[in-house]
Amino acid sequence: MNVDHALDRSVTVSSGGVGLFTYVYRPDTPRLESPKPYLHPIRTLAGDVVSLFRPHDHVWHKGIAWSLPHVGEHNFWGGPTYVHGRFYVQLDNNGSAEHREMTDLSATGGDATVAHRLDWASQAGDPVIAETRTLHASLVDEQTWTLTVHTSMRNVSGETLSFGSPTTKGRENAGYGGLFWRGPRDFTGGTLQSPDGTGGDDLRGTRAEWFAFRGRHDGTGRASTIVMVDARDNPRHPPQWFARTEEFACLNPAPFFSEELELADGGTLAFRYAVVIASGDRGDEGTAGLAELGRAAL
Repeated sequence: MNVDHALDRSVTVSSGGVGLFTYVYRPDTPRLESPKPYLHPIRTLAGDVVSLFRPHDHVWHKGIAWSLPHVGEHNFWGGPTYVHGRFYVQLDNNGSAEHREMTDLSATGGDATVAHRLDWASQAGDPVIAETRTLHASLVDEQTWTLTVHTSMRNVSGETLSFGSPTTKGRENAGYGGLFWRGPRDFTGGTLQSPDGTGGDDLRGTRAEWFAFRGRHDGTGRASTIVMVDARDNPRHPPQWFARTEEFACLNPAPFFSEELELADGGTLAFRYAVVIASGDRGDEGTAGLAELGRAAL
């Protein structure tokens, strides 16, 4: 692994001449898109891009990001806020997650680590959450690498915060929020897989330890697979999943899908995830094997 640090902007981790991901920790995102760090582009070891940045249908979607639509009165997702009876309404509540301090940046052999401290603030600039975050990338073999994400969030708002989703606010089967991956356009119509089998949008809202997306690229015709694994000590494990394939490709283990979680002032909430990025389509059994690699990485 090699690490290239664009000071005060981003970190790119590469292997064998392939940029596996760029982590933009200080973005120039417009306020209405709730500025926050994100990973894009994300590539397989074969060089195929498996993420999408600022798609026209949802400009606040950016590769992989830790995105939360309902944190008390704040929107750390981006765009309008779901208000029951009014649908989506643009409010003055688009908060931001701002980088404060890099605490680890290292690469040794087949591993690389990026860790930093962030402050989440309301649109008015008031403190909401103090976060520490660690990303760790590791090579598995010539076709596979893993990324683990560990986040610990401390409530510094001065009041209890309720973490929720549009579903907890009244919109059926729209429980998105958390670690969200937006796939490339050519993955639309791909295959979703959980431990219980394969399918499409019918799998949205089901509970599972892991979900996978198997897609194929335009141009080369090659396939790639993304697997996201929820740590067993995460709150609400196993989570409900917000996953799509018919309109666009996405995966999201959503801990607040259908039930709000309250965090008292001064309290801490932590989550760990593994993301497996693999070249090719391994079939049902092979994809389940990739999930085991993610579990081992946790």
